[in-house]
Amino acid sequence: MTTETRRRDLRRRSRFKFNWKRDLPLWGLILPAMIYVLLFRYKSFLGIQIAFKNYRITKNMWDCAWVGLKNFDKLFGNPMFTTVLRNTVIISLLKIAIGFPAPIIVALMLNEVRSTRYKRALQTVMYLPHFLSWVVVGSLVFMFFAPESGVLSQLWKSITGSPINIMMDPKGFRWLLVFSDIWKGVGWGTIVYMAALSGIDADLYEAAHIDGANRLQQVWYITLPCLMPTIMTMLVLRMGGILNAGFDQIFVLQNDLVYRVSEVIDTYVYRISFSQGQYSVGTAADLFQSVIGLIFVVAANKISGLFDQEVL
Repeated sequence: MTTETRRRDLRRRSRFKFNWKRDLPLWGLILPAMIYVLLFRYKSFLGIQIAFKNYRITKNMWDCAWVGLKNFDKLFGNPMFTTVLRNTVIISLLKIAIGFPAPIIVALMLNEVRSTRYKRALQTVMYLPHFLSWVVVGSLVFMFFAPESGVLSQLWKSITGSPINIMMDPKGFRWLLVFSDIWKGVGWGTIVYMAALSGIDADLYEAAHIDGANRLQQVWYITLPCLMPTIMTMLVLRMGGILNAGFDQIFVLQNDLVYRVSEVIDTYVYRISFSQGQYSVGTAADLFQSVIGLIFVVAANKISGLFDQEVL
């Protein structure tokens, strides 16, 4: 080893020690998050093998017999899974088509409010539902829409003479899921877009105003193009959950009369795993859901690249 090489090696080690001591507090902050991800995200990957085994809860996972793709054959051969998959896709697409633009529209509307005090009050009111659990939200939904005792049901009955029965109506129950999900999450979703709006250069609006652009034109030609990278990022992330229709919400609001139109993959996995003991088939369904989500994330990212909005 030459003298110059030895000096470079010493400088490299000295730089490493300096950077390590400098960043030690940051490593301390990130360490709990890293442990959480390793334990509850990466370690759980080992459980994927249950989808390819004849798993029994009384036996060790490693000792169960390997059955290959038989669990997937059993899953896809079940006529109920076709219904479950169709319900999941329909509910997810409805939530994306209606729920995804909602926080963008709300953020644009809030951005036009000039009174800071009034804007903060509106934001607080809209954010609050996000911090309520679906058990609480489900109780509120029952309070308003229960066929016999619901406030809105009784009001509708007093006006029309016939009660509203949206909780038990297969045609209306999906829309109840969509709009209750929007009500709960739209305020929280606006946080991202409000942060993006605050980063837009005010000089752009002043220049547009001098050129004679009205408020609507400023929103169309300045605000939306500046928001597009954020919108595409959120869309890619949302597409990853295309087969995640919302377990908590559906499990709380679901009943036997709307079971055929509201059973989704998440609730289906729960029922066949914990009610019927088919853990291997349930894991196969969950793995199928994850693979489809990954495919949609990659596809959405590639599509965003066509618009020069590569976000991942």
